[in-house]
Amino acid sequence: MARRKYRNQRHEPSQVRSFQDYLTTPAPQTSRSELMTLVRGGEDTFLELKVKLSNPERIAQGIVALANTGGGVIVFGVNDNLRVEGVDDAEAVRDELVRICREDVHPALFPFIDIISFDSGLRVVAIDIEGKRRPYRTSDGRYFLRVGAEKREATREELSALLDETRPLGYENVGALGADVEDIDEAHLWSFVREFEPDAYSVGSAAGAAYPTAEVLERDLLLAVPAPTGPLSDRVAPTVAGLLLFGRDERVAELLPRSTLLCSRYAGADTHAPKVESVELVGNLHTLFESAVRFVERYCDLWEKRPRLSRTEVPAESPVAPRANYHRGALTEALANALVHRDLALAVTGTRVNVFDNSVEITNPRRTAGFAPAAQRAIRYGIQQRLNPQTASIFQSSAYGLRLPPGGLPMLLRESRLFSGRKSDVYAVNDEFRVRLYGV
Repeated sequence: MARRKYRNQRHEPSQVRSFQDYLTTPAPQTSRSELMTLVRGGEDTFLELKVKLSNPERIAQGIVALANTGGGVIVFGVNDNLRVEGVDDAEAVRDELVRICREDVHPALFPFIDIISFDSGLRVVAIDIEGKRRPYRTSDGRYFLRVGAEKREATREELSALLDETRPLGYENVGALGADVEDIDEAHLWSFVREFEPDAYSVGSAAGAAYPTAEVLERDLLLAVPAPTGPLSDRVAPTVAGLLLFGRDERVAELLPRSTLLCSRYAGADTHAPKVESVELVGNLHTLFESAVRFVERYCDLWEKRPRLSRTEVPAESPVAPRANYHRGALTEALANALVHRDLALAVTGTRVNVFDNSVEITNPRRTAGFAPAAQRAIRYGIQQRLNPQTASIFQSSAYGLRLPPGGLPMLLRESRLFSGRKSDVYAVNDEFRVRLYGV
């Protein structure tokens, strides 16, 4: 561990500098004395020595092993006897290491690479690897770990433990800042609980008896965490998911202002047309969903199946444009996806529902890094890329009180195409996920 600690602190901390100094001062370089101090102890879990770069496949395996074990250094130009021999072309070694880290390691690595020169003319290359996005794998899908001075392929148990350890905590599981148990709509929460256990937590006959809301939120539903203030055993705070699902409407709007839904109706085919109405909907997810459906129904007709032509045709001389018709299941699925799978951690954009003359466009905040384009193709086949799995599981439960169609995005795309005769548009760009449904 001492070697690892030394490696991470090999550069002296910089003094207070102006922003201009920060831009013009070159990055710190590894000195010869630092390198020799690192090499003298020989190979271990965090240091590997190579005479030359001759087998890119094995080098990629070594980089993956170090990244999955917590990081480390590989030095090229030092033999097994800890003697510096140097490399023939240090720049070529550096360029090949960059290529390996970006093409042969997944996800791609962006390491620090130093070229150290000696008075004798010998030069060595040191690559410093940090595993911030592990687990890493090689291009052929193999996972490696470094144990002592050797690397080996990870077992299924080790890979499973590594995945469990590195699984990120979702924003939905973080405690809502400023929220308290009193901000929960108990009527809504207990109607959900009673769908599973009708006789659970019956209130006694004693006056003043209360439902154990905090206990159920924290221990049964995993929708609460210890409050930042007060004794941990006495106070809990709802998570972001708990507040979104069961919070009082006015408190949700106050504590999570980015959870609102902006609905607009335009008298045309795009946002350049005159705006007829715009309203900001607030409340928990149940309220937002029902309010959004009512807004769309003010300007559109929703059908379980395509209506007869005689019900939708309008005389040619009519000055009023006909109301667009949409498949109810497809549109409600699009609204449900927008409310459940939005990235509330993004502060720049919000969820928007725009109703046009012949289409409805739903725009949702969603980080596109790592999501497009492969995941965009996968979700069309029902391969879920859920952003808030806990919120989605409760929202889609019949006990939550909403009538949602089954089938997910594949159903949305299929039914919308059959209903209108036109494919729906689904794309992600600039940290936004958009779905456009066309009406008839």
